[in-house]
Amino acid sequence: MNTKFTSVAIAGLFAVVLYGCGGTPATTVDAAPVAAKASISAEAQQALTQAEADVKMAKSKFALWTTTDSALKAAKEAAKSGDSAAVIKQATMASDLAKLGIGQLSYPSTEQK
Repeated sequence: MNTKFTSVAIAGLFAVVLYGCGGTPATTVDAAPVAAKASISAEAQQALTQAEADVKMAKSKFALWTTTDSALKAAKEAAKSGDSAAVIKQATMASDLAKLGIGQLSYPSTEQK
């Protein structure tokens, strides 16, 4: 096949594609009403805020347990659904586990020398 013909054909195809994309008006779709974000109690928000701070501290000291991170994630999911009792339960667990992880750093080493 002739390379000059191929180049012209590709350029022509490219121009047709660009023309087709440029001349098409954007369609708008009416967005469905956004559901109101579920709210949690002030006590639950305070527990969640404290848990986030405790987990951040444990991470900074490399003392974060996987169960701690899981509890914080569960607390955040419960907050999204507006379940204050679950937020308090999971956030308290995350805070307690973070503090235990940090406390574990002061335990004596078990390495044999």
